[in-house]
Parts: sequence; structure tokens; C-alpha cells
Amino acid sequence: MRKHYERILHDSESRVQRYLDIQILDENSPFCGGFPKADSLAEPKTAIYRATTMTACYLNPESRYYLDAELGRRLTLALAFVRRSQRPGGYFDLINCNFFSGPDTAFCTKRLLPAYVYLCKVVDGALPAAPEAKAAAAELKPKYEAIIRDAADALCHCGFHTPNHRWAIASVLMLCAKLFDKPECRTAAEAILKEGNDCNEDGEYAERSAGNYNRINNDAMIMLAVATGDESYYAPVLRNLEMMLTYIDPDDSIFTNNSTRWDMGKKIYPREYYLEYLYMGYTCRKPELLDAANAIMQMVERHALRSFDCLINLMLLPELAALEHEGSATPMSYHKYYEGSGIVRCRRGSWSYTILNNSPSFLFFQHGDFTLTVRIGASFCEHRNFVPAALAPKDGGYALHQTMTGWYYLPFAEKPATSDWWQMDNAHREKLYGPDMVFDVQVNEVENGLDIHIVNSGIDRAPLRVELAFNAGCRVENEHFMLEGNDGGGVVVKDGTLVASKGVNGISVGPCFAEHNYTAGKEGSMGRMDGCFTAYLTAYSTFDRTISLRAVPSKYDQA
Repeated sequence: MRKHYERILHDSESRVQRYLDIQILDENSPFCGGFPKADSLAEPKTAIYRATTMTACYLNPESRYYLDAELGRRLTLALAFVRRSQRPGGYFDLINCNFFSGPDTAFCTKRLLPAYVYLCKVVDGALPAAPEAKAAAAELKPKYEAIIRDAADALCHCGFHTPNHRWAIASVLMLCAKLFDKPECRTAAEAILKEGNDCNEDGEYAERSAGNYNRINNDAMIMLAVATGDESYYAPVLRNLEMMLTYIDPDDSIFTNNSTRWDMGKKIYPREYYLEYLYMGYTCRKPELLDAANAIMQMVERHALRSFDCLINLMLLPELAALEHEGSATPMSYHKYYEGSGIVRCRRGSWSYTILNNSPSFLFFQHGDFTLTVRIGASFCEHRNFVPAALAPKDGGYALHQTMTGWYYLPFAEKPATSDWWQMDNAHREKLYGPDMVFDVQVNEVENGLDIHIVNSGIDRAPLRVELAFNAGCRVENEHFMLEGNDGGGVVVKDGTLVASKGVNGISVGPCFAEHNYTAGKEGSMGRMDGCFTAYLTAYSTFDRTISLRAVPSKYDQA
């Protein structure tokens, strides 16, 4: 992938130029050598990421920064700031949240380790380098090693917050055990690893974070395989990378709306997965993964993104940089029901759809880069939305079901110990149950779209609404009106077929209906989605209606 390597080198040099522009050089500042982020905070993790990229360019003979004296001076300042920021005992802080943080220490060390291993290989002669580069690596190696050794000591007795933290900590510990012959690191790692891997048969990790933490988990599994020689750690990585190929939407972005973490709903491209697809395709002899690596670099170019910041990894593994592979593809058509993850993912060329269990946003329909999110608002006792409790294949499509059960407290059988409501043991009151509100939703794929059959039964007279949230900046129209779909706006559509258009892509919805104008819902209801314009179809319970969604051409051109 020589062209990829050249692009990554160029982008690394651009990054380094920016780092030199913003690095804090005031010797009287406690943050001297650090790099301020957009919020002006200069933290050690940021400096570590910057320093490793600087190291790569400093020691790369093809870089314009090769053995540049000023870059060497700035790199020394950055590493000195990192060392000063390291807590006694080896911990690093995430200064806006976590202090004496095992997970953040692991993430910092994870970033340092490829650069450190590269330095070791250059110094030991395992990787070729000019004498002056070898001397420069020899100067940097002890600076890296001091930081990593102390961090490893901290990780031997640290805690964690989230599922992915475990694997980040364990993988770093295992590699440090190998590099420094520290059995205590291995013991600490094994204490975590005995909990068992959380990647299910679908290839999904516990946090369902396709936009970020799936990749973090994959990195950890790869490091564990390298550190231990146990290639079984590659199995969850392969499952996840295969699954991820069915999470790429028609606009090249990753579907993130089922994530339990910060990436939920974010527009994220698979740039950061490039190295994993390249490494696993090469190591496991999987040409389809190499196809994906090539396709991801094409996506980077298509969307004018910087390439993934992995120059030091390619310098450490020059066989990856030298590899040439002609294929370039991710699946354009797929249909997957991931039962264990409660999700259906389907793509048909320029359009795709996603069905989610246990989510009020239970259906997503995307045409190109234009997305429609479907919810059903239902204010019934403590419930505010249809949230499917069951998802299963049925009648050539998928059935979703929820039974909402109303309830009321009953008086205590015995006089309570207090008359203060908030001190009463209300959790142990008997309840009067009923009535029920029942939703059965059937989603079937048809040519160019979906048919959604909604049957509501049980209690009658309740005002319900189908919420159709389109990306803002669209135009919505039907036989009776035309209006701009601005962020936060909304309209109740009484009849006809609604067409929403943005750019060259359109989505039609119909037949529309409206029996009332109650769109806000009871207190506690979900508001209109950020970044969206919402069209409402309204009715009273009970009802039986079919709504058709179709991918259609935009009805107009945007300037």
C-alpha cells in the first residue's frame, strides 16, 4: 500500500506542522511542552498522541522532518511535559474527569508502546536505520521507557469504569510483561482476562460502539495476540470487522444509532478502522479485509479527511507499508439480522435501513446521505414512546412488539410508620394493573423501500403520533404545501404522500393521516430530535395503518 503510506506520511507531516505552531513554549508555564486543545486544556494524553506522531516524522528518512533539530527539541519538551504530568506511582489523569486513572493510563501507554518498540528495534538493529537515526532513537528510548515502566506499575493495581477499559488495561499489561519481563503485569492482566471476552457471535462488543469503542476493543485483542502469541485473540477482531462491513451506510458513514456511548448518532467515517483491516487482512490472509482497507482510504479521499494517524505503526511493520493489493470494496448490498445484538442491518446500493429492538428510535431509513428516523409517541401511564421489547423475523420481514401495562398504587394493608409520602416504602405497595396498550409493528422490505404496518390495540381514545424525523436542511412537500425543513421545525401532515428532499436524494412517506394536533406528548416525552425536521402522522388508539417509505430522487436541485 505504497500510495497509502505516502498519504499517511504527508498527513503526519501536516499534523506535526500544526503541533509546532501551537505547542506551549513558555518555560514558566506548568504546561510547557504541552499542546492546548480547542477548550485550551493541555493534558498529557494529548501530548502523548502528538509526541508519537512527532517521533515518527523525526525518525522517518522520507519525512521532511527527518532528524530536524527543532523538531527534536520540541519532542524533548513534549516528553518532558508528559513525564512531569505523570503522577507518582505512574498514573495519568484525564484532567476534566478521571484522576489517578487506570483506564487513561492504559490508553496513554497503548499509544506510546508502538513508538517504544520501534525505538528498541532501531537501537537493537532489528530495523534498518542510518547511524545518526540510530543515535537519535537511543536518546529517545530511555525517555519513553521511564514513562511506560511507571505506567505499567500503576496498571498492576488499578480499576476501571467500562467494559472496554478492561481490555485496554489487560493488553497493555501483557505487552509490558513481555517487554520488561514483569510477571506481576501478567498476573494483573490475567485477573481481568478471566472475566471472558464480551464480543458476541454477531461480532458486537457490549457497548455497541461502532463509531469508536469496537475499534478500541479490537486494538486490545490484537495487542494481546502479539504479546502472548495466542492467535485466538484474533477471533473477536475478525467477527467484529466482518460485522462492521454491514454497518457502513450509502454515504460511507458508520451506523452509530445503537451505541451506548458518546458516538451514538454521530456522523463518523471508518477512517480509524484502516489499520485494523490492513493488519488483519495481512496477518490472517483475508483478502476481503484488504479490500476494505483500500476502500476506506478511498473514503478518506472522497470526504477530504486526513488519513488515520498510524505512521509509526507502518514504520514498525514495514511489511504492511510494502504490501500491494488491488481489490477495493465494501459490500453494497447486504441483509443481516444480528439477533444477539437486537439489530437488523440492510443495504440496497444507494439506500439502507436499520431496525432496532429496545429503542424508541426503532427504524432508520437512509437514502444516500439523507436519513429518516421513525418513532411512535404514546403517552400511556409512565410510558412515552413505543419501545419494542421483541424483534423477530416474520412473514418475510420483521415483527416488533410491545405491551404497555398501566398500573395504580393501592393503599397499604397496614398503617405505615410515617405519613411522609417520600419516606413510605412505596416500592412494596400492592398495585392495581391495567389497562394495556399493545403495539405490533411489521416491517417489510419492498422495491426501493419499506412498508410499515402498525397495529395498535388495547385501550382506545389515546392520542398517538408517528414521528418522522428528517435531517434538517431538507424541503418537505406534498399535494397541498411546500416548506423548508429547518432544524427544530415540524408539521402535521393530514393526507397525501409526503416527499422530503435534500441534495439529490429524496424519501417519500405515505399515505399520511392526522386526527389531532397533539405532538408534544406528556411531560417526560422525547422532544424533537436535534438536527432534524419532524413530520407527524397522528391518530387515536386503536388503529391499523400501513405507511410506505420509498427512496426516490430529490424533487429539486440545491445550489
